[in-house]
Amino acid sequence: MITSDDQWKTFVFMGYGLRSDRNLARCPATARALREIPGLRTAFYSILEPGKRIPLHTGPYNGVLRLHLGLVVPEPAERCWIEVGGERYHWKEGEAVVFDDLYPHQVHNDTDGTRAVLFIDFERPCRAPIRWLNRLVLMAAPFTDEIRRGKANHDAWERNYYRNKTGSD
Repeated sequence: MITSDDQWKTFVFMGYGLRSDRNLARCPATARALREIPGLRTAFYSILEPGKRIPLHTGPYNGVLRLHLGLVVPEPAERCWIEVGGERYHWKEGEAVVFDDLYPHQVHNDTDGTRAVLFIDFERPCRAPIRWLNRLVLMAAPFTDEIRRGKANHDAWERNYYRNKTGSD
Protein backbone atom coordinates (compact mmCIF):
# COMPACT_ATOMS: atom_id res chain seq x y z
CA MET A 1 0.00 0.00 0.00
CA ILE A 2 1.48 3.32 -1.07
CA THR A 3 -1.14 5.40 0.72
CA SER A 4 -4.02 4.63 3.08
CA ASP A 5 -6.32 7.64 2.90
CA ASP A 6 -9.06 8.36 0.36
CA GLN A 7 -7.41 11.36 -1.30
CA TRP A 8 -6.02 9.26 -4.17
CA LYS A 9 -8.80 7.71 -6.18
CA THR A 10 -8.65 5.47 -9.21
CA PHE A 11 -11.15 4.45 -11.86
CA VAL A 12 -9.68 1.20 -13.19
CA PHE A 13 -10.01 -0.05 -16.76
CA MET A 14 -7.37 -2.75 -16.72
CA GLY A 15 -4.73 -4.12 -14.38
CA TYR A 16 -2.16 -6.55 -15.74
CA GLY A 17 -4.66 -8.00 -18.18
CA LEU A 18 -7.61 -8.13 -15.76
CA ARG A 19 -10.33 -5.96 -17.27
CA SER A 20 -13.21 -3.94 -15.86
CA ASP A 21 -15.72 -4.22 -18.70
CA ARG A 22 -18.26 -2.05 -16.87
CA ASN A 23 -15.79 0.83 -16.48
CA LEU A 24 -14.62 0.46 -20.08
CA ALA A 25 -18.27 0.61 -21.23
CA ARG A 26 -18.81 3.85 -19.24
CA CYS A 27 -15.89 5.53 -21.05
CA PRO A 28 -16.13 4.43 -24.71
CA ALA A 29 -13.70 7.03 -26.10
CA THR A 30 -11.06 6.02 -23.55
CA ALA A 31 -11.74 2.33 -24.25
CA ARG A 32 -11.21 2.92 -28.00
CA ALA A 33 -7.95 4.76 -27.33
CA LEU A 34 -6.70 2.02 -25.01
CA ARG A 35 -7.27 -0.63 -27.69
CA GLU A 36 -4.65 1.16 -29.82
CA ILE A 37 -1.83 0.92 -27.24
CA PRO A 38 0.52 -1.98 -27.96
CA GLY A 39 1.57 -3.97 -24.91
CA LEU A 40 -0.98 -2.28 -22.61
CA ARG A 41 -0.89 -3.81 -19.11
CA THR A 42 -2.57 -1.32 -16.78
CA ALA A 43 -4.88 1.65 -17.36
CA PHE A 44 -6.90 3.82 -15.01
CA TYR A 45 -7.81 7.38 -14.22
CA SER A 46 -5.67 8.56 -11.31
CA ILE A 47 -7.30 11.37 -9.32
CA LEU A 48 -5.47 13.30 -6.61
CA GLU A 49 -7.45 15.47 -4.26
CA PRO A 50 -6.14 18.92 -3.20
CA GLY A 51 -3.18 18.65 -0.86
CA LYS A 52 -2.56 14.95 -1.52
CA ARG A 53 1.02 13.69 -1.48
CA ILE A 54 2.06 10.20 -2.52
CA PRO A 55 5.34 9.37 -0.77
CA LEU A 56 8.55 8.26 -2.42
CA HIS A 57 8.22 4.70 -3.73
CA THR A 58 9.30 2.43 -6.57
CA GLY A 59 7.43 0.08 -8.86
CA PRO A 60 7.63 -3.69 -8.43
CA TYR A 61 9.10 -4.71 -11.81
CA ASN A 62 11.07 -3.05 -14.60
CA GLY A 63 9.31 -4.82 -17.47
CA VAL A 64 6.91 -1.93 -18.03
CA LEU A 65 7.10 1.79 -18.67
CA ARG A 66 4.54 4.21 -17.25
CA LEU A 67 2.70 6.97 -19.06
CA HIS A 68 0.70 9.79 -17.48
CA LEU A 69 -1.57 11.80 -19.78
CA GLY A 70 -2.58 15.06 -18.14
CA LEU A 71 -6.39 15.42 -18.13
CA VAL A 72 -7.09 17.97 -15.40
CA VAL A 73 -4.15 19.92 -14.01
CA PRO A 74 -4.89 22.50 -11.32
CA GLU A 75 -3.13 25.84 -11.05
CA PRO A 76 -0.56 26.79 -10.15
CA ALA A 77 0.97 23.94 -12.20
CA GLU A 78 4.34 24.23 -10.48
CA ARG A 79 2.65 23.06 -7.24
CA CYS A 80 1.33 19.86 -8.84
CA TRP A 81 4.12 17.54 -9.85
CA ILE A 82 5.76 14.15 -10.07
CA GLU A 83 9.43 13.69 -9.30
CA VAL A 84 11.17 10.64 -10.79
CA GLY A 85 14.77 9.88 -9.98
CA GLY A 86 15.21 13.42 -8.63
CA GLU A 87 13.80 15.13 -11.76
CA ARG A 88 10.56 17.06 -11.36
CA TYR A 89 7.81 17.22 -14.00
CA HIS A 90 4.66 19.36 -13.96
CA TRP A 91 1.75 17.81 -15.83
CA LYS A 92 0.17 19.68 -18.72
CA GLU A 93 -3.36 19.01 -19.90
CA GLY A 94 -3.33 16.97 -23.11
CA GLU A 95 0.36 16.09 -22.81
CA ALA A 96 1.94 12.80 -21.81
CA VAL A 97 5.05 11.96 -19.86
CA VAL A 98 6.66 8.51 -19.93
CA PHE A 99 8.92 7.30 -17.15
CA ASP A 100 10.41 4.20 -15.60
CA ASP A 101 8.64 3.64 -12.30
CA LEU A 102 11.50 1.50 -11.01
CA TYR A 103 13.22 4.80 -10.23
CA PRO A 104 12.13 6.28 -6.90
CA HIS A 105 9.24 8.66 -7.51
CA GLN A 106 6.76 10.78 -5.55
CA VAL A 107 3.74 12.89 -6.37
CA HIS A 108 2.48 16.12 -4.83
CA ASN A 109 -0.71 18.06 -5.44
CA ASP A 110 -0.09 21.13 -3.31
CA THR A 111 -2.94 23.07 -4.94
CA ASP A 112 -6.59 23.72 -4.08
CA GLY A 113 -7.74 21.77 -7.17
CA THR A 114 -8.10 18.14 -8.21
CA ARG A 115 -5.52 16.56 -10.54
CA ALA A 116 -6.51 13.78 -12.95
CA VAL A 117 -4.30 11.80 -15.32
CA LEU A 118 -4.78 8.73 -17.46
CA PHE A 119 -2.29 6.29 -15.94
CA ILE A 120 -0.96 3.60 -18.28
CA ASP A 121 1.63 0.86 -17.97
CA PHE A 122 2.84 -0.75 -21.18
CA GLU A 123 5.46 -3.36 -22.01
CA ARG A 124 9.00 -2.07 -22.01
CA PRO A 125 10.40 -2.43 -25.54
CA CYS A 126 13.06 -5.14 -25.44
CA ARG A 127 14.87 -7.31 -27.98
CA ALA A 128 14.40 -11.05 -28.18
CA PRO A 129 14.95 -13.19 -26.12
CA ILE A 130 14.45 -10.67 -23.25
CA ARG A 131 11.15 -9.56 -24.85
CA TRP A 132 9.83 -13.14 -24.61
CA LEU A 133 10.93 -13.51 -21.00
CA ASN A 134 9.34 -10.16 -20.12
CA ARG A 135 6.03 -11.17 -21.72
CA LEU A 136 6.10 -14.43 -19.81
CA VAL A 137 6.59 -12.61 -16.50
CA LEU A 138 3.83 -10.12 -17.37
CA MET A 139 1.47 -12.94 -18.35
CA ALA A 140 2.07 -14.56 -14.94
CA ALA A 141 1.37 -11.33 -13.00
CA PRO A 142 -2.43 -11.81 -12.77
CA PHE A 143 -1.81 -15.02 -10.83
CA THR A 144 0.22 -13.37 -8.05
CA ASP A 145 -1.38 -12.83 -4.64
CA GLU A 146 -0.95 -9.04 -4.88
CA ILE A 147 -2.78 -8.74 -8.21
CA ARG A 148 -5.46 -11.24 -7.21
CA ARG A 149 -6.15 -9.33 -3.96
CA GLY A 150 -6.26 -6.06 -5.90
CA LYS A 151 -8.70 -7.57 -8.39
CA ALA A 152 -10.93 -8.92 -5.58
CA ASN A 153 -10.94 -5.50 -3.87
CA HIS A 154 -11.77 -3.78 -7.15
CA ASP A 155 -14.55 -6.28 -7.95
CA ALA A 156 -16.13 -5.63 -4.54
CA TRP A 157 -15.88 -1.86 -5.06
CA GLU A 158 -17.33 -2.16 -8.55
CA ARG A 159 -20.30 -4.28 -7.40
CA ASN A 160 -21.13 -1.72 -4.73
CA TYR A 161 -20.61 1.27 -7.03
CA TYR A 162 -22.78 -0.03 -9.86
CA ARG A 163 -25.44 -1.33 -7.44
CA ASN A 164 -25.75 2.23 -6.11
CA LYS A 165 -25.85 3.70 -9.64
CA THR A 166 -28.32 1.33 -11.22
CA GLY A 167 -30.21 -0.20 -8.32
CA SER A 168 -29.05 -3.70 -9.29
CA ASP A 169 -25.87 -5.73 -9.48
